[in-house]
Amino acid sequence: MGEESAERKDDDTKDDTTTETHRCAWARSGLAIRYHDEEWGTPLHDDRALFEFLVLEGAQAGLSWETILRKRARYREVFDQFDPAIVATYGPEKVEQLLADPGIIRNRGKIAAAIQNARAVLAIRESFGSFDTYLWQFVGDQPRINAWRTLAEIPAETAESRALSKDLKRRGCSFVGATICYAFMQATGMVNDHTIDCFRYQQLSQHS
Repeated sequence: MGEESAERKDDDTKDDTTTETHRCAWARSGLAIRYHDEEWGTPLHDDRALFEFLVLEGAQAGLSWETILRKRARYREVFDQFDPAIVATYGPEKVEQLLADPGIIRNRGKIAAAIQNARAVLAIRESFGSFDTYLWQFVGDQPRINAWRTLAEIPAETAESRALSKDLKRRGCSFVGATICYAFMQATGMVNDHTIDCFRYQQLSQHS
């Protein structure tokens, strides 16, 4: 095959379908691929959805995110669609119900943290007008666009996630360490940590 023919063949393969097969290496299962393609790293500004990720990232501590994705639908059911105003009212009876539910992570500390964090979110709303406004100040109200070539380059935490963690703890939150906070920031699009060969990297960078 001549060089000209080879070049034409290469050009023919550079269509949208081929580009879209290039994803971050962690997105392997069907569930993870859908989450990666539709949610992860997309700037999020909805208070209820932001609270959902705060709870789920805390629940994930010590476990795989795949486990959380499989249980996510049940979490939404038993946590009243993650309405912080409702979760903040949960008492001992509700806690025992949650601990008995095999559809979620049955960890007393994580469940207690979700309730306490809901109360903290309500207080933050009172002070800042919305949970969204509070959170996005930690990245200057704009997504941080990184340029990682491989997953190995992506840090577990950053100065911004440490600052967010420290402030959330000061406001009474738990299960909000710097690593959890950075995973939260990645998930909610406060940072774009798709690797540069991923089709979502360019899509999200262009709309930031």
